[in-house]
Amino acid sequence: MAAIVTGLIPILRTAVDATTTYKCRSLWFGFLCIRVVILFLAELPFTKLDGDFSCNGTKDSICTRACFNRLFHKPMMVAWNFIFVLVILSVLLMELFASHLRSLTRKRSSQVKADVELEDQGKEEALVVSIDSTGKAVIDLHRDKGTVVFYLFSIMLRIVVESWFVYVLLFWNLPALNSGPYRCSTDICSELHLCVVRAAPEKCMSIYALASISGIIIICSLLFCMYSIVHYLFNCK
Repeated sequence: MAAIVTGLIPILRTAVDATTTYKCRSLWFGFLCIRVVILFLAELPFTKLDGDFSCNGTKDSICTRACFNRLFHKPMMVAWNFIFVLVILSVLLMELFASHLRSLTRKRSSQVKADVELEDQGKEEALVVSIDSTGKAVIDLHRDKGTVVFYLFSIMLRIVVESWFVYVLLFWNLPALNSGPYRCSTDICSELHLCVVRAAPEKCMSIYALASISGIIIICSLLFCMYSIVHYLFNCK
């Protein structure tokens, strides 16, 4: 997780210093920052999950380890980190597209200067990306439906990834912690073992926190999708 946080720093620095922007760009990177902080804090109670799991008998026995693998048979922190990487990719997808639009606009602008016959076409297509008073390129989503559709695709991809994350949290991880005393018998140890997870409420609270942040992101993304469809897709010039 520390490696992910360290690797995210240059990405966020690039986002701040980027020369191309678009609607709600700062919101998506803000959610990305909040999500990585919550993910880092939520993983702390799970760093020694195997040590917090104990059964009646020897703590380090092979039976205890077999019961642990049976209860936590679905991935947890690895799945969380992998899904977070997918969230980053969904944000960077629009960043790559914005960079492509900017370079395309510069290329067409140079072609306009070299060939007068392409002037009208070059100006019309360059309007998709305009330059503000600070010299930063701004994508005008009113000008092109294709750009709006791609923007909506990146947001919908984020919604799908966040929904999958909520499903993993509430239907994979949470039931294993809410099961209370776990009665386990394995092929290795035929006798019945009673097992518990220490600090289970704290671990459940971490899962609820992650699910809450993802739920907020999903709601905001859905609202912005509806706003974009009405405001941009139906009002393109």
